[in-house]
Amino acid sequence: MKLVFIFGSGAVGKMTVGQELMKQTGLRLFHNHMTIEPVIALFGYYNGKVVSEMRESIFREFAASDLPGMIFTYMWAFDQQADWDYVEHVKEIFAPYGTEFYYVELIAPQDVRLARNATANRIANKPSKADVALSNARLKDEDANYRLVSDEGEIPFDNYLRIDNSNLTPEKAATLIRETFRLDS
Repeated sequence: MKLVFIFGSGAVGKMTVGQELMKQTGLRLFHNHMTIEPVIALFGYYNGKVVSEMRESIFREFAASDLPGMIFTYMWAFDQQADWDYVEHVKEIFAPYGTEFYYVELIAPQDVRLARNATANRIANKPSKADVALSNARLKDEDANYRLVSDEGEIPFDNYLRIDNSNLTPEKAATLIRETFRLDS
């Protein structure tokens, strides 16, 4: 089993690169909005407890399956210990199954991410982003209030790759990940 964490700031391309990586490797994509969007649709607001419980259930069942692996996207605030703890918690779920862990950090400047924030693929998969002005305001607020790009040398894990995907297509970023970690299907 393989678990690829793709993390980065809002609208950096985590889901889109994950979609391409899934096509190239056969690993299954579990992007963070796959649990967020149904919860918002049902409750009318973000309910973090329900989102967490859904993710937990999916992680446990997936880890115990005979599937080859998962790509999980996550917006990791490096200045929040709870986010570090969450990544460790997810790893603890998968570790008993001999899982290999991979870490991919995508980075791009805010102007690039704001342009990506309104793409058709993003809005189709994340209806809560359809109000682009509100989504842009959230993105800027997250950038102002959290450290969403790691410091040099901060990521202590083996199998770590940092990609500035400002000028890379999702296909090229996915290919770089696949080739670097030898994730061929």
